[in-house]
Amino acid sequence: MTAHATEPTPGVPPMPERNPKALREAIVQHAPQLLPGFDEHWRWAVADAYDISTVPAFMARWWGEYAIARDPKLDAHVTDLEHRAAESADLVEAKALLEEASHIRHRVQRLEPGQ
Repeated sequence: MTAHATEPTPGVPPMPERNPKALREAIVQHAPQLLPGFDEHWRWAVADAYDISTVPAFMARWWGEYAIARDPKLDAHVTDLEHRAAESADLVEAKALLEEASHIRHRVQRLEPGQ
């Protein structure tokens, strides 16, 4: 795995506090392209469902999405891996590319506020 796939780029904003309000504020400020999906998912999974038991799964998804989107180099790298996998005619290569992207997505889930 390349170094930029595991270390945030200098100048990348830190992760916010781990709650929906702080995460939404960080998205608004640093990754506004995620906001429509975040808000739509919040409405149907939590607000309209009147079910706070869905918040941990919601946070896990959007924590990872934001962690990647806040770092343009990492975002481009993950996107490239996924596009190359989708276009590959070699199943072994496609699997390896998707495994690398998956590893990155799992790794960012472990980020803590302030990292």
